[in-house]
Amino acid sequence: MSYSNVSVGLDIGTTKIVAMVGEKNEFGKVVIHGIGKSKSLGVHRGVVNNITQTIQSIQQAVEEAKVISGQQINEVVVGIAGQHIRSLQHSDYITRKNPQEVISQEDVERLIQQVYKLVMLPGEEIIHVLPQEFKVDGQADIKEPIGMYGGRLEANFHVVVGQVFSIKNIGRCVKSAGLSMKNITLEPLASSEAVLSQEEKEAGVALIDIGGGTTDLAIFKDGIIRHTAVIPFGGNVITEDIKEGCSIIEKQAELLKVKFGSAWPGENKDSEIVSIPGLRGREPKEISLKTLSKIINARVVEIIEQVYLEIKNYGHDDQKKKLIGGVVLTGGGSQLKHLKQLVEYITGMDTRIGFPNEHLAGDTQKSDTSPILATAVGLLLNALEDQTIDETGEEPTAESLIDEENQNQPTEGAGASIPISSRRKTILDRWVEKFKEFLDNA
Repeated sequence: MSYSNVSVGLDIGTTKIVAMVGEKNEFGKVVIHGIGKSKSLGVHRGVVNNITQTIQSIQQAVEEAKVISGQQINEVVVGIAGQHIRSLQHSDYITRKNPQEVISQEDVERLIQQVYKLVMLPGEEIIHVLPQEFKVDGQADIKEPIGMYGGRLEANFHVVVGQVFSIKNIGRCVKSAGLSMKNITLEPLASSEAVLSQEEKEAGVALIDIGGGTTDLAIFKDGIIRHTAVIPFGGNVITEDIKEGCSIIEKQAELLKVKFGSAWPGENKDSEIVSIPGLRGREPKEISLKTLSKIINARVVEIIEQVYLEIKNYGHDDQKKKLIGGVVLTGGGSQLKHLKQLVEYITGMDTRIGFPNEHLAGDTQKSDTSPILATAVGLLLNALEDQTIDETGEEPTAESLIDEENQNQPTEGAGASIPISSRRKTILDRWVEKFKEFLDNA
């Protein structure tokens, strides 16, 4: 069956690759038509280390999604993470030539483009420039400056940076798999779209996405992303610890973690034993569940403490102002038993598991709302949003932020009434076009 308005999100993870095909129904909810999954063989900690294997894994996932959905897949929105991602805060300003005219979209875009020209370390590229608060002639805490009078426009920015060749390798794999990359976005941002409510983003929340190779952090406050970080450890290191600590093979270690693993050692009694079949006629191996949970707990505590350090570095540790109201856990690692309680114990913050079901249609299968698929759902939402902007020129729920006086002024920028969210998409589109040219010239 062929659908008219479908889009595709492609999550290239360390343990799995997921292609998700879907479209929005008449109620604005996402209907998933097909999901293709494959084992990710060429990615380590979010970074491609085997081009050929990654291409094959992408093709396998996309082919499965094609068969299930009955839909041809050409364009995809791709997520990017990995240990090479870092973020920084930056402030910048421009002086307007004519302060007697109100601030337009072109002024904001000129300021953002100025940030894209920042000099990075060798081999790094700016992925996202995310405006936070604006200032107009020293007046602070302005969320939307368009339509205001002023001569000096300032802003604080959250800048996400990545290694250009790591990004280029992902693009090369997508292209070699026979696909066109419509857009590229930071995976924590995609996951946040899938599992966080607008109320949480306003109140202050830390999203912790525990994947196979990395743990991604995104902090929101006042509805704006404030901080992102990628911790180069995930579920795979826990499996590796179990393998080494119990002297078993990786496949058995993964099964042990999923079926019997717990992040809280106190839950298991010394008498609880699980038997692992021996290899090639050897005797079965008996493993204490208490020992297993101690191995898991040691590594999980290390990961969560690194994440909590990032949260405190953001400023949450200031006793005068607790900036974050709670934590949301998602990703495959979030399904580890008693992890929620451990995170609450370490951070002292209310914690919940984030399921990507808020934007999905009511008849979606339960398996499709697993935290494992949070990033893929977020990428699909991103792809559908891109499609809406392509078709209408702006998001359907956005309102013009220019007052009547500014609309009547004979300014050159005909796009001055484009909402700020669409404006940011336009800026990112330019970066994507630049990136595509970079790939084509390689």
